[in-house]
Amino acid sequence: MENSMTVPPGTQAAPGAEPEVPALIRDARPEDIPQIQQIYAFHVLSSTATFEEVPPTEEEMRERMEKVWSLGLPWLVAEKEGRVLGYCYASAYRPRPAYRYTIENSIYLADGESGKGIGQQLLAALLERCEQGPWRQMIAVIGGTQNQSSISLHRKLGFNHVGTQPGTGYKFGQWIDVVFMQRALGPGNTLPPADD
Repeated sequence: MENSMTVPPGTQAAPGAEPEVPALIRDARPEDIPQIQQIYAFHVLSSTATFEEVPPTEEEMRERMEKVWSLGLPWLVAEKEGRVLGYCYASAYRPRPAYRYTIENSIYLADGESGKGIGQQLLAALLERCEQGPWRQMIAVIGGTQNQSSISLHRKLGFNHVGTQPGTGYKFGQWIDVVFMQRALGPGNTLPPADD
């Protein structure tokens, strides 16, 4: 992705200030693991965006990244001046064979980076990459109906609300709904898979 001197969507430059340079979206690398683990640990410990309650170690995050790569799926980061501002990846939605053309996305931003357009940059790049593969549907599994920033982000990029499971998770002493959103990739379900 080219770094141009434009203000990312959702941000405003102060009068007379230089516009902010957008983050560089690129493939994740093994050396990004420490920063990725810190970002995810923040969400595990302070938000309902994930239902995990104990942050995974760097080694566990490395194994998760390798699993994503082994399926030919992308794991992307948003980087600025050597700092990882956020990351996203696609993973298998369910293990049974009939689900093989459906994938799930995950996206996490560093503390203080929400509302700057980074999530939109990341998710748009992930969608573009996944449309180059054989996958036909992408699912977003969002923790909490109150997670309006994630719901709004997915809606902006063409996802539709397809269901809510009330009170499915329990974290921080509260019951949490799970919101499902879905978007077709490429021709979606209008054509059979090329290898069928």
